[in-house]
Amino acid sequence: MPQKFLIVGLGNIGKEYEHTHHNVGFDIVEKLVNEANGEFRSERYGQVAELKLKGNTLVVLQPNTYMNLSGEAVRYWAQKEKVALENILIVVDDLAIPAGAIRLKGKGSPGGHNGLKNISLLLGTDNYARLRFGIGSNFSRGGQVDFVLSGWSDEEKPMIDERMKLAAEVVRQFCLQGLEKTMTQYNNK
Repeated sequence: MPQKFLIVGLGNIGKEYEHTHHNVGFDIVEKLVNEANGEFRSERYGQVAELKLKGNTLVVLQPNTYMNLSGEAVRYWAQKEKVALENILIVVDDLAIPAGAIRLKGKGSPGGHNGLKNISLLLGTDNYARLRFGIGSNFSRGGQVDFVLSGWSDEEKPMIDERMKLAAEVVRQFCLQGLEKTMTQYNNK
């Protein structure tokens, strides 16, 4: 039975944020859309693309609300498209795991991530899937903000690009085979 999914890449809008560590969610969903020859269009609360995947519909969103208000866009599009909670996947950067590492989870606390905090607040639950993409924590004390808003080093870019391709594949598999099988197949790879 075909299903509808809401795939949300978190990031901040504006040229100064493009391809920064904090915008890796935007970059991954952009890769997903490009690989499917899809196109984003400007809609309420963000850039939206609709993809087909073996009968399933993927509504792919890059919120334009800024990171800290991402929940407004997620809640709006989930309601508008009538997407079940278990078919929502948030793609997000994570300081707590090594650069390029991928972790798919079905629920969990937002940790210190303000985008996830706002989504949990506005959805009223932490029980939604998230694909965490490691950005590492290669910064000195007090340097977190500068780090997350900086870009990848030239040495990191080839590896990060490969890992983002893998992350896009994880998103597709989440939609095709579900959370548990995809977690088993891809976590810790």
